[in-house]
Amino acid sequence: MTKVFLGCVAFFAISSVSAQTAVPTNFYVVRDSTTKKCAVVDTKPTSTTVTVVENGQFPTKEQAETAMKGMKVCE
Repeated sequence: MTKVFLGCVAFFAISSVSAQTAVPTNFYVVRDSTTKKCAVVDTKPTSTTVTVVENGQFPTKEQAETAMKGMKVCE
């Protein structure tokens, strides 16, 4: 019984640590309509003043930064 309990404790401890270190799956190129500046963020914007630019969703930050350089609205 003690082994089962310790096994459950270990499982939950490991799963909670891995959930906290989860890497964001997407990066977004966004533009703030008040400042007219673009940026790469790791959460989809919920504000009405910050919007995703063009097809601004990318799997890595590097891809988002490269794409942002070629977007006319971000020049």
